[in-house]
Amino acid sequence: MTTFLLALAVLIGGYFIYGTVAERVFGIDPARPTPCQSKADGVDFVEIPTWKVFLIQFLNIAGLGPIFGAIMGVMFGPAAFLWISLGTIFGGAVHDFISAMMSLRADGASLPELVGRELGSAIKAIMRIVSVILLVLVGAVFVLTPANLIAGMTPDWANVNFWIAIIFIYYILATLLPVDKLIGRFYPIFGFALLFMAGGLMVVLLSGAYPIPDGITDGLGSRFADNGHPIFPMMFVSIACGAISGFHATQSPMMARCLKNERLARPVFYGAMVAEGIVALIWAAAAIAFTGGYSQLADYLSSHAGAGALVNDISMAWLGTFGGILAILGVVAAPITTGDTALRSARLTVADMLHLDQTKFYKRVLAALPLFAASFALMLIDFNILWRYFAWTNQLLAAFTLWAATVYLARKRKAFVICLVPAIFMTMVVTTYIFYAPSPEGFGLGMTPALTIATTFDVFLIALFALNLKKIRNSLPLEQA
Repeated sequence: MTTFLLALAVLIGGYFIYGTVAERVFGIDPARPTPCQSKADGVDFVEIPTWKVFLIQFLNIAGLGPIFGAIMGVMFGPAAFLWISLGTIFGGAVHDFISAMMSLRADGASLPELVGRELGSAIKAIMRIVSVILLVLVGAVFVLTPANLIAGMTPDWANVNFWIAIIFIYYILATLLPVDKLIGRFYPIFGFALLFMAGGLMVVLLSGAYPIPDGITDGLGSRFADNGHPIFPMMFVSIACGAISGFHATQSPMMARCLKNERLARPVFYGAMVAEGIVALIWAAAAIAFTGGYSQLADYLSSHAGAGALVNDISMAWLGTFGGILAILGVVAAPITTGDTALRSARLTVADMLHLDQTKFYKRVLAALPLFAASFALMLIDFNILWRYFAWTNQLLAAFTLWAATVYLARKRKAFVICLVPAIFMTMVVTTYIFYAPSPEGFGLGMTPALTIATTFDVFLIALFALNLKKIRNSLPLEQA
């Protein structure tokens, strides 16, 4: 319980303290027109009430990551609680907030265009490819997961294929219709369900009825029975959406196009990431509290074929029938409301790349049709393979975004260290992971050579940045605040 409470305090306190630091470093301008005012088009650039923007951003980034990812990731032991809290405050929330502010200042530009401005045309080309692949992967992953969850709660005739079709039709509509017509209307309902679920579970945890056996006195080592799950780098890829996730930066421009004032950016973007961190923390604690410990959780997951059954059992046992239904609705809505906006963001990315105006419906279809086809094709691939590649690509995108944010702040002669430190760390994570992970997922070189390569690469990037710092600072005029 102590570790849980400390992590919770770090998340809440971090929003007010470090969130304010990030806001001051960037330098918001409440008098500056935002994209929804300067480029209003009634489709993507639409002013939406702040509470709706927050819920949309929260649901966009949440998905199943802070739920399933936290349940699986807590097997890394007490270190998972530390990573969720510290990773969110110093990594994920800064990543989300700065990337959103960069988009606000660039007329709502999508992530590859933002990164390309700072890191060059070659990186822009790579980011365009990586971003679209990631977003299409998310669309595919978050059709399969909710379809399986809903099929388990409905009659036999409403099987998985039936729900895949229903969800995919919804995705098409959410991708093509104006942002305020479908997404803006349904998200508050889904948001309530997800927040009710998290709030209800927290009340049960704080009541002490289910002690949280975090095992901090036994050290910070991994609780996996085998040696194939070292905390570094595996935990930092496994627990992504509850700590730091590159996918979030693909979503931020979508809501940057709907925010009416820059002073609302910290509550919306930094705040949504902190809220997601709290959700991840709650589910990590609930998993070991409900099952009784790490070994019991491992046995439960192996005997029940994954985290989905545990989510259902915890919700029904702790929240009762009505609460459990709302909680399950939240868990189902979370991936759906991430998958739809992932494909919408992919459409915006393709449109920005090809300079396609999106006010005409047929042009939106033109940009989105290949994305729908690719997402449907990916659904034919084994889910576990999809998820592994999504997880690594996700964190690779975070590293790119943080380096771009570092250069952006350096250009403006701001305290770029708030992005540089997490950029260095995430580069180390993704490089070590791809060389350490077994084939075919990675190169399977072993920990020592993987760390050596990753350290060398990180040192190279740091030296490259340091050598070009003066040039970077003088390359663009200072922003007029």
